[in-house]
Order: sequence, then C-alpha cells, then structure tokens
Amino acid sequence: MPEPRHAVLSEQLKSLTDQPGVYRFFDAEGKLLYVGKAKNLKKRVNSYIQKEQDSARLRVLVRKIDRIETLVTETEWDALLLENNLIKALQPRYNILLRDDKTYPWICIKKEPFPRIFSTRKRLHDGSEYLGPFASVKSMRAVLELIRSLYPLRSCKLNLTPENIAANKFKVCLEYHLQNCLGPCVGEQSETDYLEMVAEARAIVRGKTGSLLRELKQQMTDLAAQYQFEEAQKIKQKWESIERFRAKSVVVQLGMEHMDVFAFYRDSDEVYVHYLQISEGAIVQGFTLELQPRLDETDSELLLMAMLELRLRFESEAKLALLPFLPDTDFQGLSLQVPQRGEKKALLDLAERNIRFHRKEKLSQLLVKDPERHSRRILETLQRDLHLKTLPEHMECFDNSNFQGAFPVSAMVCFKQAKPSKADYRHYNVKTVEGPDDFSTMKEVISRRYRSCVEQPETLPQLIVIDGGKGQLNAALQALNELGLQNKVAVIGIAKRLEEIYFPNDPVPLYLDKRSESLKVIQQMRNEAHRFGITHYRNRHRASLKKSQLEEIPGIGKKRAADLLSRFKSVRRMQTATEEELQAVVGLEAARRILAFFNANSADNTGENRSEPPQM
Repeated sequence: MPEPRHAVLSEQLKSLTDQPGVYRFFDAEGKLLYVGKAKNLKKRVNSYIQKEQDSARLRVLVRKIDRIETLVTETEWDALLLENNLIKALQPRYNILLRDDKTYPWICIKKEPFPRIFSTRKRLHDGSEYLGPFASVKSMRAVLELIRSLYPLRSCKLNLTPENIAANKFKVCLEYHLQNCLGPCVGEQSETDYLEMVAEARAIVRGKTGSLLRELKQQMTDLAAQYQFEEAQKIKQKWESIERFRAKSVVVQLGMEHMDVFAFYRDSDEVYVHYLQISEGAIVQGFTLELQPRLDETDSELLLMAMLELRLRFESEAKLALLPFLPDTDFQGLSLQVPQRGEKKALLDLAERNIRFHRKEKLSQLLVKDPERHSRRILETLQRDLHLKTLPEHMECFDNSNFQGAFPVSAMVCFKQAKPSKADYRHYNVKTVEGPDDFSTMKEVISRRYRSCVEQPETLPQLIVIDGGKGQLNAALQALNELGLQNKVAVIGIAKRLEEIYFPNDPVPLYLDKRSESLKVIQQMRNEAHRFGITHYRNRHRASLKKSQLEEIPGIGKKRAADLLSRFKSVRRMQTATEEELQAVVGLEAARRILAFFNANSADNTGENRSEPPQM
C-alpha cells in the first residue's frame, strides 16, 4: 500500500472522524479537486489514499492531493445535500458533471398586485412564484394557452396598487374591449376575484386538475340548483376545457396521487436518468438528465445525485419514488420502491423507454456531427464489455458454410473502426477436410488466414470473432497456438441459439444485454460473414451443377468444362454459340459434339412438349 506523501497529510488522515460528512481534496496550489460525501469520513477518505486504485483517473487525483478538509454533518442525508450544493457552487474538476447547459423555461406568477402569469427563462429571486421548469416548450405553451382561454388575466405591466386605482391613473385598453381582461386597472374587478382565478391557474400548472375539476363540478351543481343556468353553463365550459386538456396527458391510474419515477442507464462515459413526475394519475413532467462520471462513482451514488437534483429542480412534493434498484443510502422524506409488476412497473418501463429514445436521438446527432467519435465510443464499449486489453479497431469474423459436407467454404469479414471494410473480405475453399467437419474446417481456415501474418508480416487484428460455440473456438485457438500467435490476439466465439459469448479457457459464457451496442456489432459481423459465405457457397454449387451437365457430353471432362464456363460464363450462352466460337476453346471435334448434344436435348424437349394434331 502506498504511504501518504508527507507528514501533514498523514496526520490529517489519523485525525479524521468516524461521523458522516463532506470531504474536500485540494492540490498544492490550493485548487479544489474533488468534493465527496461519506457515512464514515475516516473510512471513505482512507480508501482513496491508502489503497492502490484501479482507475488511472483516480491514481492521478490521489497523486495531486495535498490537503484535505472535512465538514461534519448530523446525518448522511445532510451530507448528501451539502455535497450537492458545494458541487454546484464550486464545480470541482473531478466531480460528476451535469451535462445540462440548456436554460429551460418556467411559468412565473409575478409577485405584485393582480399577478401576471407568463413564461420566462430567467428565475429571479424577487419573491415571485416560478412553476416548472418545463423540458418541453410546446407543453408549456399549451398550459399557458389553456389558462388564457379560461381566465381573463391581465398582461399589462401597470402598477395596480389600491392607491393608483383609486386615483384613476389608468384607462382600459384594447384587451378589455376584447374581453381578455376584466378591467382591474379601473376597479371593475376585485383583487379577491382575480386571485381566485390565479389560484385555479396555479392548480392547472401544477397538474392538480383533479381537485380543480371536482370544485368546478360542485360550483356548477350549486348554480344550477339556484336556477343560475347561464353562470352554470360558463362553469361547464371551463370544466370541459380542463377535462380535454387533462385527456391529452398520459393518464396512469386515478388511484395514484403523487409519485416520482426514475429510470437509470449507464453508458461507457455517461449516465442517463429519466424522470417522470406523476400528479393525480397523470404524467405532468418528463425529463432526461445526463451525468458524466469523473471518477469511479457507483451506480447508487449517481442515482442519488440525480434524484436530489431532479426533485429540487422540479420542486417535487411526492412521498413515493419508483426506482430500478435501491440505492445504498436512504432518501429522507421519500419512500423508495422497486416495482416488479403491475401499473408501477409499467411506469418504470415507460421511463426506461424514454432513455432509449433519448440515447438513440443523441447518438444519431453525434453520428452526423462526428462519426469518428461515434465509432470510437462503440469501440470503447466493446473493449469494456469484452474485457479486452486493447481497443478493437481491427476485427475479423469467420463463418463456415456447406451442405451435408459438400462444397465446404468459409468466409472472413473485416471490420475497421466498427465499420465493414469490404476490400479486406476473403473467401476460402476448404481443401483438407472431407465431410461435414465444422471444427476441422475452422482450424484449416484460421491456419491459412494467419500463416500469412507470420510468413509475410501483416498487422494482426485486435479481435477475432468465431461464429460458433466452444468447439469452433477451441479449433481456432489450436490453429493460432500452432502458429505461435497465442495470447497475441483476443478470440471469442458467439453461439447463435442464446447469443452466448465464449472466451478461451472459460466454461461459463458471457451474456450481453440484448440492447447493448457491443452485442449488436458482434451480431452484425457474424451476420455479414454468414451472408458473404453463403453467397460464395451458392456460386460454387451453381458452377458445379453446370460443370456436371457439361461433363455428360462425350469427350468433355472437368478441364474442358471449366474452360468453357470461364469463356462463356453460362450453359445458355454455349447453346447459342457458333461452331467457330466453341472450336476456339475446345477444338473442332469437341465443338461438334457439344452442338450435337445441345441439339439433341432441344429436340427431345420439343418432342415432349409437342401436342398431337387434331383428327380429321
């Protein structure tokens, strides 16, 4: 174990407390490197300093640490909140990066007499109420349009204090004449009535339409009972408008009140957390947060940070959260569940689908903007998933094809930078194997392909993929060992039935996620090798059938049949060739025999198809 570099740091480690809190790492220049939380400060900090780290980034961080500062908190939850605030305020170099440089819009209820309701991207500390943020501008506009259609709220910026209104400082504007405003500026609407409209608008923005609809329905019933049918009709129209708007939301289940849903996906260098906010049985908010881990943060740490950030950002009041897994720290004031079935599991699946759509859209944009970076990210994912020592920039895949041992062929396809390199594809006609022996065929083809790499130095691939299970993989390994190439190139086998990935000397296969990019690249290579090999097999089989037909002609053997097919390409062209054209290939006597054979066959076919003349 490496010792701390100097006595000051060593003394700091000894004096650390066992209580929860936040620790900060500084370099020799006093720059903040990292902020972290811990249930036990002493154990957590010592795990960085006194243990050999696997991550290169962690080793660099530890080498730079010159000073440690700690802040003790009452609970681990307090430490989590403090860590979150410090990271946002100080932006340490090695901390998780929130990949969110967008400014999302809010709906503001301005703190003023007769409050205005409008959209803004600037959240000021002016005492106003800010509802949101909205991940979709379209959905925010839909909410504002509904509010404006239901409630004639003012849009002007006049200072409507009681003194100004009493002094008759204002006159009604066009909005009043268009009935978009009820004239509070001239005292035609009381502030009490106005604030009631604002309260109903607030309920719509917060997604609390269920309780609002119940209140409106009660008002409508009361007015109808008092024979105030015109007023009741106005309330009914408002109720119908809110009900139509509510129907556009994704209705989950009316029994569900408030809850948060978090889906989690970790990529090679980024983490995605999708958040669904459920209010009164409807999804009122959906948002995907991107995190970029800087060190070896666990999935639990990343999920906790995302949950805290999203709940604070969207001002969630839910007491229940649905998660794909339980983090190792309790979330204060929130009940955590991992649903296994039913409506809650369907909600979690919906959030996970949203992550896939988000990633797919992002990757397609990345592919257009920077295809090289996209390819490298795929290769890095492959390297991590297959535990490869080097980046597999050059990969080759082999597949065998035959029919009951006849016409055995093999194909090799080459992928460079995760894309097919068709100029490097190769066909192999199997020479030493009799009958349907897939293992011996694989050994022969691997030997022939990589013998040239030994005799005439060529660049070896970083990864060889064998289409088959342990038997084919062991045959390929035997061929490589005989060539002295063992441990110089990574080799895996992929079995088709369950898509198991087999490694040398490992009886337990690896099962990659069916949606993983690594498996998709390997499947693409396997399918391309199969297509390329089948095409070559069919061509050989077709040519063999033509040769066997020609060899029925007296005096035409395998050599002459091959020469004829090489010159005319098909039997049909031979049938229409002249005697002189055939003579140029096989000589005069053989040319006459060929013409006689084709003419006899043509006459036989004509006789078979000719019908008897009608009897007179």
